[in-house]
Amino acid sequence: MCRVGIGSNCWWTTRGEAASDKRTEEAQVLQPVARRWGRQGVHLWDQGFAGAPWVSQAVQQHVRFILRGKKNYQLETVTGQLRKAWECARGKRSMDHRLIYDSRRRCDRNTGVLYFPVRVPEVPGGLWLVVARPGQGRTPWYLLTNEPLADVAAAWQVVFAYSRRWQVEMSSRYGQSELALESPRLRAWAALTKLWAILALVQAFLVSLLDDRLEPLRTWLLQQWCARTDKRSRKPPTPLYRLHLALSLLWLAYRPSTLPRLNPG
Repeated sequence: MCRVGIGSNCWWTTRGEAASDKRTEEAQVLQPVARRWGRQGVHLWDQGFAGAPWVSQAVQQHVRFILRGKKNYQLETVTGQLRKAWECARGKRSMDHRLIYDSRRRCDRNTGVLYFPVRVPEVPGGLWLVVARPGQGRTPWYLLTNEPLADVAAAWQVVFAYSRRWQVEMSSRYGQSELALESPRLRAWAALTKLWAILALVQAFLVSLLDDRLEPLRTWLLQQWCARTDKRSRKPPTPLYRLHLALSLLWLAYRPSTLPRLNPG
């Protein structure tokens, strides 16, 4: 298992002498991030973090967050009644509608938004629940946040901010699949940490090639060593898969002097 630290990747395990658990490791990540960045950024958390213990930690650390809860997530209304998230929103009309493009389904959706104050049991202070309704047949988003919501525009900002989580998911998927982070063939803890550190450096190098100042180099690499004619392959702003393949083909043809040559014998 891995956790992301400040400026580096950190690794943990549930086995052996270095055994730990998920919530402890998550707290060890949140605390230094909160000390260093404070309220400069917004944390995006999915349904796995929905619960009073984690929300309580976030409130105590004074971090800004947007958390997606399940429809059965228990919340307190302003009248003190304990209800499920979908029950809190039942009977309330959307305050505004917008035509939002669904990048996954490649279509526009008439999405409604609704927001109102709530509380999480055993957590001090009040929060806001933003409900995004993407249309008939689609599951609404129940977004819990401590962002101050003065108007509908602020509620839309919460919805748009949470939608950016797909970029984080794509980055994680890239590391797991393309760099094989999820399936190492090693058992020793020291060997695993060394391998993961090397792969983290590889990913950081590839991401650094996305800098605007390196656009001429990036364009040359993609056109010369991983050319694609279809619009879908040429349009993505973060072509990490193509960059990885382009560098592999380049170094196969012109091996850098710093790379050792394998002895065929």
